[in-house]
Amino acid sequence: MNLKTHINIALGYFVVAAFLGVLLRSFHSLEIPINYKFIVHGHSHIALLGWVYMGLTTLLYKLFLAKEDLELKYRRIFWFTQVSLVGMLVTFPFQGYALFSIIFSTLFLFASYWFFWFFKKYTKPGVMKSYAYKCINAALWYMVISSLGPWVLGAIMKMLGPESIWYRLAIYFYLHFQYNGWMIMALLGLFLYVLEKHHINIPKRIFKLFFLSINGGIIMTFFLSTLWIRPSLFLNFLGGVGALLQLFALIVLMKFVKRHINDSGFSGFQLQILKIVTLLLFVKMGLQLLTSLPYFAKLASTILDFTIGYLHLTFLGVVTLGLFLFLDYFELLKISKTSFILYLIGFVFTEAMIFYRGLAAWWHFGIFEGYFEGLALGSLLILVSLVSMFKPKSG
Repeated sequence: MNLKTHINIALGYFVVAAFLGVLLRSFHSLEIPINYKFIVHGHSHIALLGWVYMGLTTLLYKLFLAKEDLELKYRRIFWFTQVSLVGMLVTFPFQGYALFSIIFSTLFLFASYWFFWFFKKYTKPGVMKSYAYKCINAALWYMVISSLGPWVLGAIMKMLGPESIWYRLAIYFYLHFQYNGWMIMALLGLFLYVLEKHHINIPKRIFKLFFLSINGGIIMTFFLSTLWIRPSLFLNFLGGVGALLQLFALIVLMKFVKRHINDSGFSGFQLQILKIVTLLLFVKMGLQLLTSLPYFAKLASTILDFTIGYLHLTFLGVVTLGLFLFLDYFELLKISKTSFILYLIGFVFTEAMIFYRGLAAWWHFGIFEGYFEGLALGSLLILVSLVSMFKPKSG
């Protein structure tokens, strides 16, 4: 079973998501006879579930599970997952949330539960006491917890309607525990796996401090996703404490790693990616802390571009660049410097444009002529960089 092929399929989903992103950016400039909202649904689902989920689960299988007697079992999970992903790909862009897209997205939830059970049951016994495993285990639990959001959406829509605050809260609950719980904790677990592989062992006291702080922060920063309903200042306080805990956890880990990073086996190029990911993670957590202040919480909840910019910072920046790093390190996808630089330019440019428009709305000045065309070209650059990463099957 060639896991490089699985990653090429995951990258293919990312290319499709990027193409839909270019399409969305072109709506302001071209007459496109399709439903914008439906394309948004297709774009987000395939990016999160096709690219990130598949990339992470393939890495987890390779590092923690891969044995010959498990190949058939894993292949069944893999193809069941593909049925659900392709189903979402051909339904969401054409009907949005409707019968068939809901069926396929529900099937995906069952596929993720199946992988969760598979991982818990068949993980190599020798790694279950490792710190890497503890982070991965927490990440998978967050993935399962996040699915509570989609499960309650149907009941909310039926009883309260899509205009209810509970509808948005369910969506934010899902996104928060996907981004901050499942994805980032999985990447941290992969990072610790690399350290442990090279016998860089974090002292128990330091890991415990890191682990408790990061998980406490993940849980408490969910309250930052509720600030748009303008609750009591107590929730602002809890969200702010959560953001501080996450920053503290990252500082604790980085302080230890800094002394040992040159022994980690990362190449010079991979270390550069790691530094960029770390910087973006600090920026992300800093923005979380900023939105615990009522004034900035109101800004983030009323100016859509700030929300979109933050989500893209997390997904296209921290998570995707982190995935590039580990896929390259574990030789599942060769990331050339040219492709990476193209992607990074496209990412930085589009982020700057999105936040620029947010600032324009905040400070009441107009956007420049050609803004939307420029944003579409930046998205196109991301698409081109992803296409250039494809490699023929080998090994």
